[in-house]
Amino acid sequence: MLVAAAIGFNSVSADPDLLQDVCVADLTSGVKMNGYACKENFTADDFFFAGLSKPGLTNNTFGSLVTGANVQKIPGLNTLGVSFSRIDYAPGGLNPPHTHPRATEIAFMLQGELEVGFITTTNTLYTKTIKKVAWYTVHIGTKQVDKIKSRFAPKK
Repeated sequence: MLVAAAIGFNSVSADPDLLQDVCVADLTSGVKMNGYACKENFTADDFFFAGLSKPGLTNNTFGSLVTGANVQKIPGLNTLGVSFSRIDYAPGGLNPPHTHPRATEIAFMLQGELEVGFITTTNTLYTKTIKKVAWYTVHIGTKQVDKIKSRFAPKK
């Protein structure tokens, strides 16, 4: 009987299944719980965004432009916890230092070369120059993960 109980605990330790197949964002709704409220009727266009195919204008202070593809641009991403960005850089341009408190960033270099990196919670800098058709992963820090976990810990 003890073995059967242990197997039962192991089988319920996974993330729960989604409650619906698709939850396309209703960007006009004032209700926001887990992202936006779901639209009742949606089309294939709710899962499409062509804006990442166009180079951005980089004639600004930073010499870069971020074009985001998130739920505001692709309503079909609602509740999935994913987004994507295209960053265009002028020679010598930069993306100002920033944080991703609940996310990890992946950089893909399509053309040219770029110095990328991140600082860990122990203040260690990791950098690399990536060149054409290369990937780089920027990790979330462990302190941020612990902080997020503590917000969901059971109250005693």
